Amino acid sequence: MGNTSRRKIEQLQICAEEEVEARENCFADVKLIHVALPEIDKEEIYLKTEFLGFSLNYPIMIASMTGGHPGTRRINEVLAEAAETLGVGMGVGSQRAALEGTEQEDSFRVVRDIAPNSFIYANLGAPQLKEYGIEGVERVIEMIDADAIAIHLNFLQEAIQPEGNVDARGCLALIKEVCEAIKKPVIVKETGAGISYEVVKKLHEVGVSAIDVGGFGGTSLAAAEIYRAKAEGDELGVHLGHLFGWDWGIPTVESIVECSALPFAMPIIATGGIRNGLDVAKSIALGADLCSAALPFLKPALESESTGERGNADRVIEKIKEMGEELKVAMFLTGCKTVEELKEAEVIITGKTKEIAEQRGFLERVKRKRRKGL
Repeated sequence: MGNTSRRKIEQLQICAEEEVEARENCFADVKLIHVALPEIDKEEIYLKTEFLGFSLNYPIMIASMTGGHPGTRRINEVLAEAAETLGVGMGVGSQRAALEGTEQEDSFRVVRDIAPNSFIYANLGAPQLKEYGIEGVERVIEMIDADAIAIHLNFLQEAIQPEGNVDARGCLALIKEVCEAIKKPVIVKETGAGISYEVVKKLHEVGVSAIDVGGFGGTSLAAAEIYRAKAEGDELGVHLGHLFGWDWGIPTVESIVECSALPFAMPIIATGGIRNGLDVAKSIALGADLCSAALPFLKPALESESTGERGNADRVIEKIKEMGEELKVAMFLTGCKTVEELKEAEVIITGKTKEIAEQRGFLERVKRKRRKGL
């Protein structure tokens, strides 16, 4: 078993068992304005949404989490059944391990086997584009018959790992090559440190189809590295994890604002600290098209796994339905019958998020864009 495969199961266990969530909740800075006379029937609220030409029953996706180790197959199976049952999208974890050893492919392939009709995206890190090229991208797409490919950016985590890949030269040019060579939509996603206006503008210019902000505020994979470093006696790794794992990055809310400030429309996925349907509502009102989450679904998936029953995805399904009901309540109380209407809901940003957005000069840009109906 390779180091990448071993690291996958270690990270999963750490995220499930240890404290790896950011200490601040940026969504507390966002307020939706209550509409005392909503003038709609809550039972007629419509959650279906379009994303990259695909229809989803909820504006919620199961974020890329795992794969690449025999112990992760069962978890992907459970998550895929939930996605197929409810008609939501799903991403797989980094498929690097499957490129390093074909024996790991089944832990990813099971997703498409269980969810033949769902929107599924493949996943490969930007550093791996240098190593595997367009052929590698084509392989990970074919592996799960993916509807899109996500190129993930995780340089914060790489910088803390002793075995991390910290040569970030030429990644933008490689992403451009992928966009030009691959017929599937290309999503670029951060993994916990957020994406700024300047970066998303460059990504749009090279042909990226959608952005997953992957902001600071949810699970910190950099903080998860603290536990791996402790187990290996790596004092420097522990130090770096503490220094950067808990505070470094652009908060999810600010990242949504910055991506929404672009003078053109670009699909935005909000990831990073999405824990309930109210967080989903706030994200969409700020400019996101849909939201994705990992930890809220990982824990019930592991509970389902412990039952030993094949395909028992009930707990994950219940969690997604709960988030959907929470979203409906938020939409009802803001007078929004559809997800499109929610994008126009009145929203106020306060606290640190307001301070950052004002210093960065993006609050007014977003307001102007909303007034123009873009």
